Amino acid sequence: MTSPSLTLNNGVQMPALGLGVFQSPPDETAAAVEAAIRTGYCLIDTAAAYGNEREVGEGLRRSGLARDDVFIETKVWISDYGYDATLHAFDKSARKLGVERLDLLLLHQPLPSEFQRTLDAYRALEKLLADGRVRAIGVSNFMPGHLGRLLGVAKVVPAVNQIEVHPYFQQAELQRLHAKHGILTQAWSPIGGITAYFGGKERTSFNDPTLLAIGREHGKSAAQVMLRWHLQQGRSAIPKSVKPARIAENFDVFGFALTREQLAAIDALETGARGGPDPDSITLATYGRAIPEA
Repeated sequence: MTSPSLTLNNGVQMPALGLGVFQSPPDETAAAVEAAIRTGYCLIDTAAAYGNEREVGEGLRRSGLARDDVFIETKVWISDYGYDATLHAFDKSARKLGVERLDLLLLHQPLPSEFQRTLDAYRALEKLLADGRVRAIGVSNFMPGHLGRLLGVAKVVPAVNQIEVHPYFQQAELQRLHAKHGILTQAWSPIGGITAYFGGKERTSFNDPTLLAIGREHGKSAAQVMLRWHLQQGRSAIPKSVKPARIAENFDVFGFALTREQLAAIDALETGARGGPDPDSITLATYGRAIPEA
């Protein structure tokens, strides 16, 4: 079984469901990628800031999957924003991943405190796209105001905006803006892992009564219900795990469908509470760090 595909605004086909490797320890990442490929995943999402691009590349090589059969996306970190710096950031990532061309390259954060750097970085992405070194370009964690400023000057509309989306934090306004401009929403923390990171919470997405009840009706876990919710609403989702059994469970979401009432019940779980950092809080002073050479 393989994931269905979504068509980006430039016609490129992207698998809807992929493996994320945020916080995956480098020494476990290659095996996780290899397990995901064996399971049927064809989309792997990483980032320069994750520090595991090299291991993602190793896992892909071990899998034996042909380069054209896997969709690789990564992200440029804020420390490498700026036209020339971002062009070099592509080179660093491509060398670590062991590929000549990336399928999707994103700017990791909007960096509103120094947005001209962001605009220059996006201009570099447009150059890489024009040169055929990437197949699609986009952004991550851009809020409506950031997107508005970018769209005001960009020559290429981002194909993707990767943002925090799970039943407790859905960013509906931002998703409507995406739809208006033909930008695909890709959900990070799609099963709400961010809601459980900090402990001490009685209710998380994994033990939510509504999600568990819907899961029982289908013989599925809460995580599988959430991933099905994303897919049926037209989003890409990149759940992360390094455990082969969990990787396989997260991929087993194509043999059932949620009803309209079940989708509405999940929509109603919105709390408005962001789990990750506010994108406006990400500055070079607080989050800047050198991304090593390949």
